[in-house]
Amino acid sequence: MNLSHWIERNALEHPDGPAVGLGTKVVHTHGELRGRVERLAGGLQRLGLKRGDRVALAMKNVPEYFEVLFAIWHAGLAAVPMNAKLHASELTYILEDSGSRACFVTPALYETISATNALGLEHIFDVTGDAYAGLLAGESVAISFVEPDELAWLFYTSGTTGRPKGAMLSHRNIVAMTLNYFADFDRVMPDDCIIHPAPLSHGSGMWMFPHVCAGACNIVPETGGFDPAEIFDLIAGWQGVSMFAAPTMVRRLTTWSGEADVTNLKLIIYGGAPMYVEDCIAALDRFGPKLAQLYGQGESPMTITHLSREDIADRNHPHWRHRLGTAGVADSCVHVRVVDEDGQELPAGEKGEIVCRGDSVMLGYWNNPEATASALRGGWLWTGDVGVFDDDGYLTLTDRSKDLIISGGTNVYPREIEEVLLQMPQLAEVCVIGRPHPEWGEVVVAYLVCEPGRAVDQKDVDTYCLANMARFKRPKAYRIVDALPKSNYGKILKTEVREIEKTHDWTD
Repeated sequence: MNLSHWIERNALEHPDGPAVGLGTKVVHTHGELRGRVERLAGGLQRLGLKRGDRVALAMKNVPEYFEVLFAIWHAGLAAVPMNAKLHASELTYILEDSGSRACFVTPALYETISATNALGLEHIFDVTGDAYAGLLAGESVAISFVEPDELAWLFYTSGTTGRPKGAMLSHRNIVAMTLNYFADFDRVMPDDCIIHPAPLSHGSGMWMFPHVCAGACNIVPETGGFDPAEIFDLIAGWQGVSMFAAPTMVRRLTTWSGEADVTNLKLIIYGGAPMYVEDCIAALDRFGPKLAQLYGQGESPMTITHLSREDIADRNHPHWRHRLGTAGVADSCVHVRVVDEDGQELPAGEKGEIVCRGDSVMLGYWNNPEATASALRGGWLWTGDVGVFDDDGYLTLTDRSKDLIISGGTNVYPREIEEVLLQMPQLAEVCVIGRPHPEWGEVVVAYLVCEPGRAVDQKDVDTYCLANMARFKRPKAYRIVDALPKSNYGKILKTEVREIEKTHDWTD
């Protein structure tokens, strides 16, 4: 099925129901959204875009995001949502690697995308501009037929070894993820809604689908981002409110000093990083039994394991505190195992790599057969994450892809930062690690070894990072050292670097 069928169905069943909101106001009803999607899809087809062509989104959270995304599918095309916070060089890479022929942008990103001169990019549309209005002014077109396993969303997710990889998510993958939401998290009704303070290009955007499927409303904060005061105003102003949030966002909501009526709050789903047990308990005390946790990856979006609101709220269970520290149990749409290096399933209590299979697991990596073969083996997705099951089937994550840093719920991959830093001629070796942080979960720290006879100033390194990578990836501290610990084979031992970071009395 084409995901855009949900837009068509909602317009028939609930034509006057709210579909998209901005702040406390309804921007489009379901009937209005259908009309805009069908006309915008017609505009895309009149550009000469053909079935399967890729169309990118370099957009902050705005109401137009929803109509652009579903118009892409209505027209039989594939979407490439990009993080609006990425550096220009990173956006250029994704545009060129995906072969995107068109890109929709919010105003602040128009010049950035135009300056990329990305190969193959033919059209750039500012969603507030006249050219975009022209696309909407034409004739509507009928929804395109697509096969369930055709590409729908090209999700760029980095690994620990180099450039970002495009995880190919099909219409079937997203439908499976959507149905899993109803099975494991919540039953959504047409008068419910979801607030999107986190980027629609990632986890929050994935949770738009259950709400579109159910005919509920998707709401963008007027600030376009996360502000606790505004979030609480939105909770008070709408019904049946859900939200996807990183643990740091939940913590900020929990510790916010203002008065807040959370009567209309239905569910906060947190993910992207584990939450400290004490922070989870504090949130439970403030909001009541309205928390759930997910563990997933871009390769199996939002769907590997979950900790239900019932588990989180069950204070009387003898293993309650232990379970709060876990990632929960396997999702309904996937089979999850912990295995050894040979793929043999390990018993409860033994640590190994987490693997899963099911209809939510990606088709593979875009134009990267080697990475696909490494990640998809014998029908299983090898996550690169290490964990252990207990006797009751609850999974505890012990490492996140070994070197992966999760800061503020955002994945930061050391190899990407190291490759940028090593372009500085003064530097001979670089090692990037994560340091625990009470608010952000982790922050990025870079260990630097200079070339013989050369020196580097920390301010110059920081300026270089700001000019060459997204701000959220920039190290928060730089350690200039004489040498890095290495194995007999010359490999930098990050475990030992982390121990140095933990035990040394750094002034910052």
